[in-house]
Amino acid sequence: MTVLKTSMRNFLAHKGRMALSAVAVLLSVAFVCGTLVFTDTMGTTFDKLFAATSSDVTVSPKSAKTDEMPRNGVPESLPASVMELVREADGVKSVEGAVSSMSVTVVDDKNKNMGSTTGAPTIAGNWTRNDLRSMDISSGRAPRGPAEMMVDADTAEKHGLKLGDELRTVAVTGDFKARIVGITTFKVTNPGAAIVYFDTSTAQRELLGQSDRFTHITVAAENGYSDERVKENVARSLSGGYKIQTQQETTDENREGVGEFMNVMKYAMLGFAGIAFLVGIFLIINTFSMLVAQRTREIGLMRAIGSSRKQVNRSVLVEALLLGVIGSVLGVGAGVGLAVGLMKLMGLTGMELSTDDLTVAWTTPALGLLLGVVVTVLAAYLPARRAGKVSPMAALRDAGTPVDAKGGWIRAVVGLVLTGAGGFTLYLAGTADKATDGSLWLGLGVVLSLIGFVVIGPVLASGMVRVLGAILLRAFGPVGRMAERNALRNPRRTGATGAALMIGLALVACLSVVGSSMVTSATDELDKSVGADFIVTGNAGAPLKPATVKAVQDDASDLVHVSRVREVPADVTAPDGTKQEGQLLATDPTYIQDLRRETLSGTLADAYGDDAMSVGEEFAEKTGVEVGDTLTVAFDGGRTARLRVAAVTSDDTALDQGAMYTGIETVERYLPADRMPLESSVLATAKDGQEKAAYASLKAAVASDPTVRVMDQTDYKENLRDQIGQLLNMVYGLLALAIVVAVLGVVNTLALSVVERTREIGLMRAIGLSRRQLRRMIRLESVVIAVFGALLGLGLGLGWGATAHRLLALEGMKVLDIPWPTLVWVFLGSALVGLIAALVPAFRAGRMNVLNAIATD
Repeated sequence: MTVLKTSMRNFLAHKGRMALSAVAVLLSVAFVCGTLVFTDTMGTTFDKLFAATSSDVTVSPKSAKTDEMPRNGVPESLPASVMELVREADGVKSVEGAVSSMSVTVVDDKNKNMGSTTGAPTIAGNWTRNDLRSMDISSGRAPRGPAEMMVDADTAEKHGLKLGDELRTVAVTGDFKARIVGITTFKVTNPGAAIVYFDTSTAQRELLGQSDRFTHITVAAENGYSDERVKENVARSLSGGYKIQTQQETTDENREGVGEFMNVMKYAMLGFAGIAFLVGIFLIINTFSMLVAQRTREIGLMRAIGSSRKQVNRSVLVEALLLGVIGSVLGVGAGVGLAVGLMKLMGLTGMELSTDDLTVAWTTPALGLLLGVVVTVLAAYLPARRAGKVSPMAALRDAGTPVDAKGGWIRAVVGLVLTGAGGFTLYLAGTADKATDGSLWLGLGVVLSLIGFVVIGPVLASGMVRVLGAILLRAFGPVGRMAERNALRNPRRTGATGAALMIGLALVACLSVVGSSMVTSATDELDKSVGADFIVTGNAGAPLKPATVKAVQDDASDLVHVSRVREVPADVTAPDGTKQEGQLLATDPTYIQDLRRETLSGTLADAYGDDAMSVGEEFAEKTGVEVGDTLTVAFDGGRTARLRVAAVTSDDTALDQGAMYTGIETVERYLPADRMPLESSVLATAKDGQEKAAYASLKAAVASDPTVRVMDQTDYKENLRDQIGQLLNMVYGLLALAIVVAVLGVVNTLALSVVERTREIGLMRAIGLSRRQLRRMIRLESVVIAVFGALLGLGLGLGWGATAHRLLALEGMKVLDIPWPTLVWVFLGSALVGLIAALVPAFRAGRMNVLNAIATD
């Protein structure tokens, strides 16, 4: 009980100093809990939607996949006659044929896309009784003819649509127009998809190209019959050949379709939360180390009157426990608020998430509290152990613990060993022959070198601060020298504070090098390898519609040739039995002019002859395949072919690395027309001197489909920079959390350092140091610590980035590009961070009463 009282007294006595550490715990826990609540809420939203839209039993084609866009643009379908067989099954109450397609684009009379801007699909289908499970007709009526349609209320509100407006639907099978006669409202939250409905015959004809087929059949069960029982009865009626699922199975399959995206986002955000926790550990260690140092006399007196080491140790750990509990409880609440904020932010981008679906599982606050408390107590363990070692004789000395010389040597040796091991594993990563092998060494090297730099930080601080002092501080005279000595007074503290900044900046530097190298390598490869002037693609990798390709071929002028590119799923088996699952690139023969590939043996042009193909260098080496050998190629949905190897291409490229080429005409012999994939892209080359006119004619030719992009090489490079830049900006935004926690660490270190030096500050003021000089001294000390951390971080990040580039080079991205302007701005920003972090501590130091400061013990 005495230990608890002592801990509570000390905690309350230093509550102002504990606040910043509590904020670090709060931010870290909030990020973890916010991530879990946000992703759980997304999961709940999708689960409710999938459950509401799924019938008791669903019958669909066996090869249908909910998470993949059909390669030929037309959804898998089954004959309408299946309905009669299903209707005869025992326990079936009603049966309906349904049509649903995501391979559509809906535009208004100004050719503006009415679909989602967040990547959510536009879904077109027929209106059925099953849709009443999830939607109500809130205005107008259901469509009854080929020129009528319904839209969902969210899409209508977003784009200002109303009854009577005419929209054009662009599908693989053609374009058609219809007027809005009804608006439907979701009974559950719609995450952002645009939904349009037609009558059944129109949906079959326009979306499937056939009038006697459906994409799936919905089955309602009789009362008293379970979904499982009805499924079994329907399966017996159909005798195989179809995918039959209960409502739960359909929901689970749909959830898997979005689960991968949600998991990537979830674990990425948790990873950044882990970085924030790691940075927070340094803040907590520094806080308790300094508090222990300031209470050396007090702890010595406690030992002198009978307190044991365990009691002193326990007293510090109880303070840490209190800090962890308070910070974690506040963090859990802040995490829920963060999740709501993320939901509102997603709403601004078009993805609707309702707070009615806010999901806070019991595991979320439990995990947040556990992490926050455990991390805080572990971080305080070393300072607590140090406090337990304070001898009663320390009560007779001034406050401040003596330097542990032995501990310093041990730290230096351990740090050097870890840093050396990290450097060696990074060397192994950089000299690896395969990127997959090198990535394992890279991950280990990053961890070891990071820990090594953290451990050896105090040793580095002693030397680097002197150098920085000579460069940055000597110009400020005696004030600069005092700032340097203050930073050197406790190298362990300076090293830990700088290490907190180092972690975030090292990641920023590494990612900047990787991103810049990827862009530079890709643009360099484009300049060397791409002969085409233009590339035509669909947004988000969607395949091009036949009408678009035809328009490029027939309507665009001033072109020398057009090359179609199709990604054809196929399994390739070598003579030795080695099987590779993947795809062939089926292209027009002119493709070899548009993308110049180095050929190691054979002639690539021969790969476009009858029953011929090319293979990549790695496949040829692995299987021993040579020019003239015959490969067995099983086309997905078609027949198996025997294709002759006409060429082996080099894998020393970032474009089409490892690709196997064949002609479109060859594939057409083995794949039926309804299984032939659509073009993934089209390349075009302009006549000499007519590039500008050809560019304009291409854009005009595809103008009717707003989802198609026409890019010249400059556009393509800019698009690549934008994509990588957006990704890096998002990562930098998440890393900002770690930087914020690190800044709090600098503030806390300086604030506690000012308290620790109260008497010294009073004496300096008494002998003539002005308030302005005192504040400048503290600001300069902060800048030196921040710059020290920045130099460590940038140096470490450059090493990581250069090693990562060596692995990228194995994938064809050979150009190492260090973004010096970005790194310079980061360095200058670190100095600014140091200035800002020192504002409050410097202000408080300047306001000290001189006499009271001198009288302080």
